[in-house]
Amino acid sequence: MAKHVIILSLVALSFGLLAFAFEPSPLQDFCVADSTSSARVNGQPCKSPALVQASDFSFSGLHLPGNTSNPNGSKVTPVSVAQLPGLNTLGISMVRIDYAPWGINPPHTHPRATEILTVLEGTLQVGFVTSNPDNSLITKTLQKGDVFVFPVGLIHFQHNVGTGNAVAIAALSSQNPGVITIANAVFGSKPDVSSDISCQGIPGG
Repeated sequence: MAKHVIILSLVALSFGLLAFAFEPSPLQDFCVADSTSSARVNGQPCKSPALVQASDFSFSGLHLPGNTSNPNGSKVTPVSVAQLPGLNTLGISMVRIDYAPWGINPPHTHPRATEILTVLEGTLQVGFVTSNPDNSLITKTLQKGDVFVFPVGLIHFQHNVGTGNAVAIAALSSQNPGVITIANAVFGSKPDVSSDISCQGIPGG
């Protein structure tokens, strides 16, 4: 019995360490990001608590539609630590995504966050691709009120397959999830990735 308790304790500890490996729990009530500091830390340095205001924990604007007049027909409005300093060290952020009819949020990945998305209006085809060697596509068409989760680090997308505008809200498990749009990263890097490299693995490439 004691042996089983020890094993279960070690398993629980392992899961705890995995969680802390991403963004550790804060060691104080809050650590409002100080954008004026030149200190280099993993995250952002803290503003003095004496200078903290309610506005550091508030953001306005997610009720406003994003401008989808672009080649993708979509607009992401982020609320991360850059827009909401009070998120610093809290390990969470969110976005509003607007889609024109047939608009797409193209294949991309968040290297530091899992994403959970809720459709507020419209119809979205969403999906993600599993890692090598399977590269399986997991996809579903979502309606208003439906929820879908994109596991951390996996390439994913959303596509408005309706005839009207679509809107979604997503939460991410990092104050600064990062985003890598696959096509931009491979074919739009500076300097360019040689075509001898970037086209490898592409059928016919």
